Amino acid sequence: MARVVVISTGGTIASRWQGSGFAAEAGGRDVMAAAPVPEGVTVEVVDLFTVNSSRLTTAHQLTLVRTVHEVLADPGVTGVVVTHGTDTLEESAFLVDLHHGDPRPVVFTGAQRPLDSPDGDAAGNLHDALLTAASPAARGLGALVVFDGRIHAARGTVKTHTLAADAFADPSAPRIGHTGFGSITVQRRPHRPQPLPLPAPLTGPAPRIDLVMHHCDADPVLLDASVAAGARGLVLVGAGAGNATPEFAGAVAAAVSAGVLVAVTTRVPAGPVAEIYTGGGAVDLAAAGAVLTGTLRAGQARTAVLATLLAGVPAAERPALLRGLTGPHHPPAALPSPAQTPAQTRPRTPATGASLTAA
Repeated sequence: MARVVVISTGGTIASRWQGSGFAAEAGGRDVMAAAPVPEGVTVEVVDLFTVNSSRLTTAHQLTLVRTVHEVLADPGVTGVVVTHGTDTLEESAFLVDLHHGDPRPVVFTGAQRPLDSPDGDAAGNLHDALLTAASPAARGLGALVVFDGRIHAARGTVKTHTLAADAFADPSAPRIGHTGFGSITVQRRPHRPQPLPLPAPLTGPAPRIDLVMHHCDADPVLLDASVAAGARGLVLVGAGAGNATPEFAGAVAAAVSAGVLVAVTTRVPAGPVAEIYTGGGAVDLAAAGAVLTGTLRAGQARTAVLATLLAGVPAAERPALLRGLTGPHHPPAALPSPAQTPAQTRPRTPATGASLTAA
């Protein structure tokens, strides 16, 4: 028999009607009562907390990371399932993955419809998560997200639809596999850096890490305010391949000089951040000391910054560690030179060694 431990944390999968809306209130055993357990699997439940995942804190997430490690200290456990709200599932799953060095799978799942919904998706998702956690084929894949019959790597996977049953995907990479007919199929193995050791327990507030988005007319006022408020980490959500303005590049340089760890991602759904543009683009932001985060989007870029700050390494080593956690990095695709480009499609302003068509 495969022995799977389910760690219940709340979310829609544990939600019931409260008179004016839904909120998490059901414990793990109530959640599991709705699920068909795959043949050959025994289930144990750990009630960790019961909250809507939009209310999760770093303290909650670190408790989850430690609980996963404690559960897997038992060699008789085959795998772990974490039931979690979908709003911040991508952040918790990635944080667990960054600290997960055990070959046994940790499978995150949840639901888009409440527990007492007559057309709910909790039962199917739980069954597939248990199936995956119990499968030898899932060993060595790290933390996974299982939703609507699809298996995703924690890294890169984000919530892509507010309400649809098929709510998660990595917009920049194919899924890991799928479930069906009582088994799982694994189609690829994800990139995973060396796992981080467990962070020390918090002895005070968690490090402040803020997100700042670039947009038309944006200036670095909010970035500067974050630094003034005591931020130890920042994620700049740039446009395009990770671009902003010269003013942002100057503000990033000042923040880095003040000891703030700065990462750059993009508001574009898919594709890597890349050093293509100057004039406040990713070339200048990287030169100012920011770390480009590959294909990680805002929430997971922030999670990588958090994990770096909690790793206990000297400040001078943090950028290198963050680069390792956010890789692999994809260079810009080879593009034709102006001489090879038809005149009618050439940019009207000089390129900086790469096409301007993505700006």
